[in-house]
Amino acid sequence: MDMAAARLANEAFLLSRQFERSLAIEDGRAAQQHLTAGRAIYYGDACYPDGLIKKYPDGRKQLVSVNHRGEISVLQDL
Repeated sequence: MDMAAARLANEAFLLSRQFERSLAIEDGRAAQQHLTAGRAIYYGDACYPDGLIKKYPDGRKQLVSVNHRGEISVLQDL
């Protein structure tokens, strides 16, 4: 590996570690801000590997899927 490639690989590694640390300290503030602003949020849950959870500002939740065109389908209310 030449020096330029080694430097790029090191930078990529450092950025990935920084990203992992920022996720580790995420306390849900951004999600709460979206909900407070009246917008739904989406997140994954290991209990539902075939879809995403869509949470609404009023607390309702749905299991949804997203197709290759970005269209969202509701699979079930949770």
